[in-house]
Formats: sequence, structure tokens, C-alpha cells
Amino acid sequence: MRPSVLRKSFTTLRVSAIQCRTFAAAAESSPIKVQHQPAPHSGNIRILLLDRPEARNALSRRLIADLRRHVDEIKAEGGKGGTRALIIASNTDKAFCAGADLRERKGMTQEETRDFLKNMRNTFTDLSNLPIPTITAISSVALGGGLELGLCTTLRVFGSNAVVGQPETKLAIIPGAGGTYRLPALIGVNRARDMIITGRRVSGPEAYFLGLCNRLVEVLPEEIKEEGKARTKVLDASIQLAHDICEGGPIALTQAMRAVNGWQRGEAAENEAYEVILNTEDRVEALKAFAEKRKPAFKGR
Repeated sequence: MRPSVLRKSFTTLRVSAIQCRTFAAAAESSPIKVQHQPAPHSGNIRILLLDRPEARNALSRRLIADLRRHVDEIKAEGGKGGTRALIIASNTDKAFCAGADLRERKGMTQEETRDFLKNMRNTFTDLSNLPIPTITAISSVALGGGLELGLCTTLRVFGSNAVVGQPETKLAIIPGAGGTYRLPALIGVNRARDMIITGRRVSGPEAYFLGLCNRLVEVLPEEIKEEGKARTKVLDASIQLAHDICEGGPIALTQAMRAVNGWQRGEAAENEAYEVILNTEDRVEALKAFAEKRKPAFKGR
């Protein structure tokens, strides 16, 4: 057989193999389960449950790809769609997320590792920039990339039994998905430096003291032993928090987040955000509802 024919045959086989892997991956169930809760006024609260119990929800290519899809969908809505808030939680008691999938990573070349990290970083950055409130519900272990995922959301709800950390230096690497800059921005350089260079684990109560989480849910020892109890308790608190947030006007929430995110610009950022809400129907409705002693009915207009 001529060399050109051989090359063509090998190419055909390689393409077929890639297509088979693609079809197989598509047929597999997603490592992220999705739930929806109705939000006050309109729209819904989207809940993403990480569901790789056998791998303690480690961050695999497929998990990141599916997370990317959800982030892109919400991003495309631009804060004006049906998703009013997003919650990321775990569907297993074993862990919220144990970090990178080291078994998968072990088989990657350096170039494949760079590509994976680039995709994960871009996904996390877009998640952190979504125009709606986002919440992480952590009721067990969140290490490395798992904690970095939590750092990308607007707010964090921890169970008192939660354990978090950035142990990367113990593996001869460093946090590579935002930990070295999102953690200092959240809890201060000195405290973040301590966590990162020691790689130590931090309990839920200490995390609350450090300012790492916004709400701390007490989980009793007997509740930890009961399957799903701690996880459900923390998720319920996160859903309640999302409901409380969504009681506000949709446009006001988006602009409030915009102003706070631009806090370094001070008054200019606040004035720009306030200018947007001055001409909204929701602002007029709020004033009318106050005068009529009733709850407002916001429409996001």
C-alpha cells in the first residue's frame, strides 16, 4: 500500500476514534445535576449540584465543560433572563469539591494541562463576572480548585462542619485558578498568605471568622452522621439567602453589584449605577407600593 493511502487510512481511523469518544461523552450523564426554584417576583434560582461522588467531585474536563455551558447560558441572558440567582452545591456528602482530578491530570501532557487550566480559569472568571448573585453552598470538604470555585461566587454559605484549604504547595504546585489573588482580595493578604504557604485546612467556624464565608450554618454532630442532613441544611440556607436577595428589584441588584465591584472608583461607580435605576419602572413601583402599604411587584423594567 502506498504511503499516502496509509496516511489517509490512519487519519480516517483517528477521526473515527475521536468521534466515538465524543459520542460516548455525550451519552454519559452530566456530572452536574440541575434544579430550579421559583424566585420572588419572576424567574428562577438555578441550582447546580456537583455529582461525581466516586471522585469527590474533582474538577474533570467534563465537569468544567458542563459548568462552562451553564455560565455561558446565564451570561447570554445579561441579567435580564429567567435566571435570577445561581447556587453551586454538592450532590454528595463526600465533598463539595476535592480540587483537580489528579488521576485525569496524571495522563495529561504539559500542553494539555495548560489548555485545561486556561479553560478552567476562563470559566471561573466568567462565573465571577456574572451579573446576577451567585452563592456557593459548602457542607463538607472544599480543597484547592474546589475552594477556588467557591471564591468565584458573590457569597458563600458554609456548614460548621466544612473544611476548606489551598494545599497545592504540598503537591509542589501553587493555586492556579484564582486562589493567589481572589483569596487575598477576600480575607486580606496576610491571612491568605498563611493559608496558601502552609497549605493548612480551615474549619467552617474559622472560615467565618476570617471572612471567607458570609453565612455559617450550625451542623450538629448527630446531623453529620445522618446521610444528606448537613448537605440539605446548608443548601436550604443558601436557597433562603437567594430568595431574600431576589426580593429586591432585579435591575437594582445588578447595579448594586456593579457599584460594589467598582468600589475602587468610589463615587463615580456608584453614581453611574444609580443613574441606570433612576428611569426604571421598578423604582416607581417601589415608591407606589410603599405609599399603598403593600409588597412591590418588580418586573425588571
